[in-house]
Amino acid sequence: MSLRLWLLLVGIVIVAAVVAVAGGAVPIAALDVLRALVGQGDATQVAIVQDLRLPRIALGITVGAGLAVSGAALQTTLRNPLAEPYLLGVSGGAAAGAVTAVTLGIASAAVLPLAAFAGAVAAVVVVLLVARAVAGHADPRVLLMAGVVVGAFCTALIMVALATAPENTVRGALWWMMGSLGDAQWRGVRWVALYVAVGIGLLVLWARDIDVLALGEDAAASLGLPVERVTRRVYFAASLLAAATVAGAGLIGFVGLIVPAIGRALGARNTRESLLAAALVGAALVVLADLAARTLLRPAELPLGAVTALIGVPFFLWRLRRMR
Repeated sequence: MSLRLWLLLVGIVIVAAVVAVAGGAVPIAALDVLRALVGQGDATQVAIVQDLRLPRIALGITVGAGLAVSGAALQTTLRNPLAEPYLLGVSGGAAAGAVTAVTLGIASAAVLPLAAFAGAVAAVVVVLLVARAVAGHADPRVLLMAGVVVGAFCTALIMVALATAPENTVRGALWWMMGSLGDAQWRGVRWVALYVAVGIGLLVLWARDIDVLALGEDAAASLGLPVERVTRRVYFAASLLAAATVAGAGLIGFVGLIVPAIGRALGARNTRESLLAAALVGAALVVLADLAARTLLRPAELPLGAVTALIGVPFFLWRLRRMR
């Protein structure tokens, strides 16, 4: 990808963030946004921009980058353009771990991503075991079916965990399961950003191994790549990303499905370029989807997961038809 294209992607993220700061239930003019950013102007607008919208946009950028990179890594590793954390059950496992932590009263900003990561890893292990039991190896098609089943099972576990929870906890958890950036606060954003940065850094570091793995297991093994070990590392790093995003914003599906295809269409030539391009495109997509969730039925707010699903489901069906 050319430098001009990279600058264009960065510019799109910046424009999306600026538009999202100005838009919402209370629209704010561009000049007033600039004044509010430096603490000047109307006190209400300053509070809206600095305390509500900026943390929300920062979380959206972080979540979008994490989900997109996780999806790009999984699609390349599994050699399946339909693979993504939501469909593979990783996000469902992360949600189950996070809800368990919430119901146990141990859901601090630092602990919640760890609980979600534990649930995501457990889901990955179960999906791999099911796929190997059925197909004898990690067949990509069987992995997808196993992921859907494990995701449904995790949803059932969440319902059981919430059955005896207080009403306020149930209401908050159900909204959180549908995906939302509404509770974004700077302390939580910093923790989510830390986990996402670690996950993306690891996958970028292992990008050359993923390139080799994309040739196929037999070809990668013949080139001396420890296939099982590299595959597990990619799964765990992708799980960390999915867990951090679930802990920060709940279940947001299909971002990891749509964005990697856009990155490839832009001309990403290898895994490292694909991951970095996915991070930028995913950040812009989630910020704009959140803006749509806040404004389409203003002053009511749609679940963010519903907005991404409205985009992602037709895309999934289109990709599925192309794979025929």
